Amino acid sequence: MGNSNSNENSVLGKSREWFKTAGYGMMIHWGLYSLPAGEWKGRRMNVIGEWAQSYFRIPHSEYGRLAGIFDPILFDADEWVRVAKESGMKYFVITSKHHDGFALFHSKVDKYNLYDATPFKRDAIAEIAEACHKYGIKLGLYYSQDLDWHEPDGGGYTAADRNCGVMSWTNDWDYPDNSVKKYSNCFENKIKPQVKEILTNYGELCLIWFDTPRTISPEQSRELYDMVKSYQPGCLVNSRIGNGLGDYRSMGDNQIPDEYMKDGLFESPATLNDTWGYKSFDNNWKTPEKVISLRKHLNERGINYLLNVGPDYLGRIPAPAQEILRKAAEDNGCRL
Repeated sequence: MGNSNSNENSVLGKSREWFKTAGYGMMIHWGLYSLPAGEWKGRRMNVIGEWAQSYFRIPHSEYGRLAGIFDPILFDADEWVRVAKESGMKYFVITSKHHDGFALFHSKVDKYNLYDATPFKRDAIAEIAEACHKYGIKLGLYYSQDLDWHEPDGGGYTAADRNCGVMSWTNDWDYPDNSVKKYSNCFENKIKPQVKEILTNYGELCLIWFDTPRTISPEQSRELYDMVKSYQPGCLVNSRIGNGLGDYRSMGDNQIPDEYMKDGLFESPATLNDTWGYKSFDNNWKTPEKVISLRKHLNERGINYLLNVGPDYLGRIPAPAQEILRKAAEDNGCRL
């Protein structure tokens, strides 16, 4: 027992040391929401594109049909990871499941996934894991552990506010009676078994990126945290697992602190334009100079810069994003 704990602590210590010096990573938000691309039935959303189902209050009977036509024939995991590598990034974090409940991996738990529900019939996470191994980039997986709009008992129903002031955290358009919802059903039947899948099917992970802990209990957060450490002792967990747990602190979205962080591990998740998921009309790109400036500002303060791009419905990282990231690397003196 003593040797086992010592080994686990050593593995986790090495992960912490790596994260402390990693500095720069790529985040990817990609899913069914890239198809509407910020528009629905003649309306455009003025907030983040991956929240399209909630913003437009799209019933499953309509939103689910997007899976039937989601066929991103230009998706190339090798190209995505190569862009990250050529941009000087040290790790790669992708949405294995976002709040709409749709998974990018071949889940045996729920057929609402890229392999089973679409004509594409491929496991994007498996292909990305392979590309990360090829290019020496560490892989992290985002997983929405609380919100799940595909589930009658998905979380978020206890929130008194709305996201961005306009969007419901829970699916109250298909399932309007919040008083009968029991997140524990969703947690036991989908969340836990899917987290086990991503921990056991895709090789070594540098981190699990949980998000939006609105409903999850301290006991449930602890159960997920312990599960991660059980299967992958060196896998870091971010603070958005909820209830004060986590190996490092995720700052707020697009938060750029001025203070210098002395103790602990920190990361700022930020967007290259104004959205996380793809919006066809969001061209408010940061310049290469701005990317360099933000990276320098954060890294000097002991904070990793996790910079997000949203690929389109064909599986392409937008050309302007690729150009900006590569130019930022060149101007920052990266020689890769």
